[in-house]
Amino acid sequence: MTDYPLIADHGLIGDLQTAALVTTDGSIDWFCCPRFDSPSVFAALLDQERGGHFRVRATGDGVTSRQLYLPDTAILITRFLAEDGVGEVVDFMPPAGKQPTANHRILRVMRCVRGRIAFEVDIAPRFDYGRKEHETQLIGPGAVFVTEDLSLTLHAVREPGDERLAQVRLDGGDIHIDYEMSAGQTRGLVLESAADGPPREIRVTEFTAMFDDAAAFWRDWLSQSTYTGRWREMLQRSAITLKLMTYSPTGALVAAPTAGLPEQLGGERNWDYRYTWVRDASFSVYALLGLGFTEEAADFCGWLRDRVQEKAGGKGGPLNIMYRVDGSSDLTEKTLEHLEGYCGSRPVRIGNGASEQRQMDIYGETLDSIYFADQHGIDVDLQTWAALRGIIDWLSENWDLPGEGIWETRGGQKDFTYGRVMSWVAFDRAIRLAAERALPGSVGQWVTTRDAIHNQVLQRGWNEKLGAFVQHYGDTVLDSSMLRMATVGAIAPTDPMWLSTLDAMEAELVVDSLVYRYDPAASPDGLAGDEGTFSLCTFNYVDALARAGRLDEARLIFEKMLTYANHVGLFSEEIGRTGQQLGNFPQAFTHLALIDAAITLDAALDRAGSNRRYATVGIPAARRAADTAAT
Repeated sequence: MTDYPLIADHGLIGDLQTAALVTTDGSIDWFCCPRFDSPSVFAALLDQERGGHFRVRATGDGVTSRQLYLPDTAILITRFLAEDGVGEVVDFMPPAGKQPTANHRILRVMRCVRGRIAFEVDIAPRFDYGRKEHETQLIGPGAVFVTEDLSLTLHAVREPGDERLAQVRLDGGDIHIDYEMSAGQTRGLVLESAADGPPREIRVTEFTAMFDDAAAFWRDWLSQSTYTGRWREMLQRSAITLKLMTYSPTGALVAAPTAGLPEQLGGERNWDYRYTWVRDASFSVYALLGLGFTEEAADFCGWLRDRVQEKAGGKGGPLNIMYRVDGSSDLTEKTLEHLEGYCGSRPVRIGNGASEQRQMDIYGETLDSIYFADQHGIDVDLQTWAALRGIIDWLSENWDLPGEGIWETRGGQKDFTYGRVMSWVAFDRAIRLAAERALPGSVGQWVTTRDAIHNQVLQRGWNEKLGAFVQHYGDTVLDSSMLRMATVGAIAPTDPMWLSTLDAMEAELVVDSLVYRYDPAASPDGLAGDEGTFSLCTFNYVDALARAGRLDEARLIFEKMLTYANHVGLFSEEIGRTGQQLGNFPQAFTHLALIDAAITLDAALDRAGSNRRYATVGIPAARRAADTAAT
């Protein structure tokens, strides 16, 4: 299994409808087409032999590689350094726009920067997760890979007469090309799906224009950011990563662009994350608005409103917990038995059986994000409000149902405390919206239900012996999902019960600043094995510490957590015992939590700094309080 790259040894490129992972040695080992949730074309990440790849790498003795993003863009540069020369591979996908399309382009251009360098190219597609055969035809300056429902066209980036620089050979259905290049030369390949013509010769000047357009797109988009805090570069990279994982035609954010990457090497916790979770994507509203990306937040709110209104058309009822990027809900889970899985981690699953689960927290996240957006100028229209009323009325009758919980356990339904807290949030935000916008609703009943939920959480979710709120009623297991309890306002961040809960979590779930979700041994979840620390939870812990006033501790943990990012600032879902990244990659939830934690910590540090300055010059407390409120 040593042929597999580390999960962290990848950069991400994309065109806002699909994405690809590129290893630090120049191999695209994951790409689905034409959408994030479509079958794979390259999936060597899940099976080095059967998955397929698109490899561009320098050859020769002593070659090493480095990888970086062109600053403020999603253009990835892989550099190859050797004694005889230095070369670069530039990878990007031109943005595809807001109309769904089957036409997508991967541009891979080789440059010789110094001396002489040889590049080796292998293009070995394996359509439909390696289940579908294809035919390959060499045509003119390129080639076409054909199946019954998808074709890929390979174009050559070169100047007329430069055919001599490349040696092309066909091996079965795969293509191999060898390039010999000297300083100043630029050559490359464009792999295009659903092309409107045969392979053609693309001039270097045309490639340069596409490169400049892509760079301008990303820099113009990033210029909307209003964040000027301490961790600007890290948050901007997280913002670009989230944008890359957003399906532009609908505004839906996928949890990750990958499927099957394990939470434990060799284990069975291998899920398909190429879908839009209501919970995860709801958190994107806070992060996007916090950074100033109002259009993206509005697009997602539009997607969420469509899901809410679909339920209204069916006379209300529970929301699905996840959807495909187009809003459909066929996520039947299947196992790809022919794939060995990343480093032998099986089974490899596509689809997601958790889509059928009952998770009571999603109503709070939905209402909270819609309320937050409404507070920032993304108004709730009357049709959406009518649909929300139907969902809240359904929740009034069903909030006390057990569920599988936020972590999608497969150990049976329970009364998860976090689910109750977020049900409280759903009623609280509905009440606020009705009052602030003078909207109709059964507000009196909602208030009664909201208070009943809060009382139940205090009575049954609190364990006096542990001095903490627990995972589910009647048990002694701690759960880091409860770290959001103060964030959503269900308890004050300095309340003694809350501070005691933080202390209990620190003793049981925090190891060297990293935070576990829960202890599977103490709370069986229906799955074998264990997992790493959960990066979302670590950032939530930072947020909770900052709100509680433990700023030095919060900042140190935050800075330590940033050291676990990969070489280009990306995070997966989990961190293993030796610091390796585990789980699907990159993970939206992690980057969203990073942004939220940084914004909260920035504000708390700024307030603390202002208070210290005031104390130095002797300004009265009343003035300090007034200035703090103004900011």
